[in-house]
Amino acid sequence: MTEELEQLLKNLKLKRILEIYDEQLQAADKEDVSYSEFVTRLVRAQWHTRQESALEWRIRRANLPERWSLETFPFARQPGVNRKQIRGFAELEFIAKAENIVFVGETGRGKTGLACGLLLKALENGYRCQFIKAQDLFDEMYASLADRSTRQLLTRLARLDVLLIDEFGYLNLKPEQSNIFFKLIEERYRRHPCIITTNLGYDEWPNFLGNRPMVEALLSRLRHYCHTVRIDGPSLCQLQG
Repeated sequence: MTEELEQLLKNLKLKRILEIYDEQLQAADKEDVSYSEFVTRLVRAQWHTRQESALEWRIRRANLPERWSLETFPFARQPGVNRKQIRGFAELEFIAKAENIVFVGETGRGKTGLACGLLLKALENGYRCQFIKAQDLFDEMYASLADRSTRQLLTRLARLDVLLIDEFGYLNLKPEQSNIFFKLIEERYRRHPCIITTNLGYDEWPNFLGNRPMVEALLSRLRHYCHTVRIDGPSLCQLQG
């Protein structure tokens, strides 16, 4: 590699090509490949590196706690989960159709593992996603009232392609938090899906969200385009949720 080429690759931030150039040049000479194939190999490697970097960036921004994948989920140990149904979700049509997914079951049944697996699949396909614990979400909502940033918070969350709300259960909420949550569901309705994990049936939601008429309106929107997955199988100690 000439000094000029090396400098140009550095200036263009083509780090991967810089790393593999000599190796690929030797391979090209040995295999007697065309100039076009040689360049293609270099550019392909650079492209793959950028795709991997972009995915890592999306995963960090999504706050995904664990990289649980659907491929490693222990379906054989959890008969309460329909593998075919989950594989259907993995096709990601629910995103295009703005269909929510709610995983309901006791702690340790694999709800969070499945939800994170779906979120990871969406991230791998270029979607903007975020994972957030329900308690953290409601804390953010309450804090936004103090600095009057509620509108900015709702706008950011409403624009996400997929929002995963984990451990939606008995929380000590104020009416203002419930109202903001209702507004969030309303703004995402028929636009972008939510994935929610919870240990509570829908009939129990008014107990912590309060304001039954509002909760009924919220559930009407949430469940209108929704897949409810109830997991009644055994506990999986290695998975949370």
